[in-house]
Amino acid sequence: MYEIEVDKDKCTGCEECVGACPAGVFEIVDGKSSPVNDDECLGCETCVEVCEVDAITVTES
Repeated sequence: MYEIEVDKDKCTGCEECVGACPAGVFEIVDGKSSPVNDDECLGCETCVEVCEVDAITVTES
């Protein structure tokens, strides 16, 4: 199981993580990325890699 955190102060809502995530974890909610399906996270950290503003962290819980 993985815990995904998005720093809403850093997030620009660019949707890069939405398109890159193979598990469909993210959606844009109120203009910001939100991990709405975090139980589907594979832990691949593709979202972390594509986030240009370092707003996403993934930790194993």
